Amino acid sequence: MKKVFPFLYSILIPTILFAQNGKVFDNLSMKSAILNSERKYAIYLPPDYETSERSYPVLYLLHGAGQAGHISWVQCGEVLYIADKAIREGKCTPMIIVMPDATAGRQGYFNSVKGDWRYEDFFFEEFIPFIEGKYRIRAEKRYRAIAGLSMGGGGAFIYALHHPELFSSACPLSANASMFSLSAAKEQLERREKETVTDKEAETYYQRYSAIYLVENIPEEQKKAVRWYIDCGDDDFLYEGNSLIHIAMRKGGIPHEFRIRDGGHTWTYWRTALPEVLDFVSQAFHQ
Repeated sequence: MKKVFPFLYSILIPTILFAQNGKVFDNLSMKSAILNSERKYAIYLPPDYETSERSYPVLYLLHGAGQAGHISWVQCGEVLYIADKAIREGKCTPMIIVMPDATAGRQGYFNSVKGDWRYEDFFFEEFIPFIEGKYRIRAEKRYRAIAGLSMGGGGAFIYALHHPELFSSACPLSANASMFSLSAAKEQLERREKETVTDKEAETYYQRYSAIYLVENIPEEQKKAVRWYIDCGDDDFLYEGNSLIHIAMRKGGIPHEFRIRDGGHTWTYWRTALPEVLDFVSQAFHQ
């Protein structure tokens, strides 16, 4: 028996360790009628997803501009390693993490100013229902959160401000939320759209997609509807915008956590932010 036990031990221990790992699927897609295209996404499933029958909370995790789309958080953000480690150490609850692509066709998470590209409509009318119908997800506000970096941080701001009834927590990281004024909005739009934008179009777009405008005009009854965690590096070129939103939230009496840590607009920074995000959203999932 003394000779057999080490042999069994060498087989069982790797098997046990393997069973503790989650899985990432990064080449998945769905058909969108709104965007008239196949939309790719990646998904992280927690370690016990395939062996249990229970449903899980969900975090929608958005990528930034100029990145590898839906696989950015997989390849550069090390979401599999970080989520597995946090779950194993008891620092976050097992959850499903969904990473949509916002690069194909046009880049970004918002509807276009002309209305000919409706990514936000796709996200809420098609993507969320598809994901929460396909996977064992607890489809209630309490068990749904959103986070993102840079362009995706701007998306996390807007989506949670537009739909506080859907998200328990929102975590913008190094958010691109630089639309501070109507004139700045028009200038950005014309540069991006490469065509003339009317004053009315710019005003409508600004009032819908300026995070600071939405924060300053948030209805009183919605000020505590979402738990906010805002994080930006002290060397990040988007530091000012995140700080201004923090100040606007303070003035408006909107509870939130605001973190300025050492670092810049880099994956090194965002990889250290993700464990904090997982912990923060888990607090709502456990309430």
